[in-house]
Parts: sequence; structure tokens; C-alpha cells
Amino acid sequence: MTEHMRRHETDHEIPWSLPIVVRRSKTAIARHIDVLEATSRAVVTFLDDPRSQPGGDWNEAVEYWRDGAIRKVVRRGDGKKLEGARALGCVSVTFGGTDDFAPAEAFVFAPGPVEPLPPELKKLQVGGTEFPDEGESSIPAAEAVVTIELSPELTLTTGKAAAQCGHAAQLAFEQMPDDVRDRWRESGFSLRVQTATKDAWAANEQQVSVVDAGFTEVDGPTETVRASW
Repeated sequence: MTEHMRRHETDHEIPWSLPIVVRRSKTAIARHIDVLEATSRAVVTFLDDPRSQPGGDWNEAVEYWRDGAIRKVVRRGDGKKLEGARALGCVSVTFGGTDDFAPAEAFVFAPGPVEPLPPELKKLQVGGTEFPDEGESSIPAAEAVVTIELSPELTLTTGKAAAQCGHAAQLAFEQMPDDVRDRWRESGFSLRVQTATKDAWAANEQQVSVVDAGFTEVDGPTETVRASW
């Protein structure tokens, strides 16, 4: 699912995106909520990685991408195709799982132009990123340094929702005070994703808001997720 989230009035002539791949196995499928949380953690883990920081191999690409709309494209993969993509270099996070569902796995790659994509990523599908919506977050609210809330007004596919939650996690990481960021890092970027109640959404007390430009799944500029710490 392709996301468009502007923090700047201008964008690059050739748009750049952050490629994200989630493992979708036919035999050991993960829950929708675990995919959202694994993706959100993976985005922040990628941004915090030394390779993304000044002097790191990915830093120039990350800074160029962050200077435009912070698009994220979520693809799905498994088997040899996923292993081929992983060989490009990425940050991976495995999270969640229950007695009935496998842990979710999310892989974040260095940003680049939406076209042409590396062939190893182009082979992976953007569609079909649906995962079973079974149960709530396994992270107690008291343990989560960051809480990401989905709009109660929308129903999004797993891929779309994962990209939106990734946006919220990124904006929280970039905007929170240094001491909170340090605490979040020490917790392993503990976060909880939930759907807001209508009352909580109306109160609008969260610190970060994501407005999707409306190119996929939602009509026009639409507030999709919020985050607080």
C-alpha cells in the first residue's frame, strides 16, 4: 500500500519511498495487530540504526527521503523472493504471536525512488497484504512508551494501516523530547496500537497526527492515525 504524508509543501520530482516488507506465510500467518506493531517498531529501529545516522551507509538516502513526503510502501513476501530482497540489506523486527498465530516479521529497507525499484523488491506484491484481525495488542497500556491510535471512522487493509502506523511512529520518534526517546529506545521501542474510541478521537489529545493524502483506500486528505507518548 502506498502512503503519501506531507510535512513539506514541495516534494521530489521523482517521489521516494521507504520500502517495507512483511512476511506473509501461507502456513504460519501472523495477526493484523502484530503486523501493525512489528512494522511500527521496525520503522523506528531503522531510523535509529547507525547506518541511518550521519556517517552511515543509508544516511544520505534517509535525509533525501525525509526532505519530501514520507511515503512508505508495504509489500508482502515469503520464501526465496523474500530472502533475495533481504540480501539488499535491511532492518528486521519480529514481534508478537499467540498459540494460534505466528509472530509478525517486518523488514525495512533504505529509501529510494518509487521507480525504478531494485528488482529484488519489485518481485514482491503490494496487494494482498491482508492478515487476520484476531484480537488486540499483547502490550499492556502501562508498558507502552508510545500509543498509536487508529481512527474509529476508517477500515483499512493491514498493509495500509501498517504504513500509517509507521508514519505515526516515525513522527513520534522525530518530535518527542530526547529523554523520552532514550527511554523508548531502552524499552526496545515498546508501543501499543489500538483503535481509538469515538470519544477519545473527538477529544484529540494526542501529540502526533497523520493525514493521508487520499491516493489509496481513503478519499481526499483524511486523518488516519495519531500517536502519543
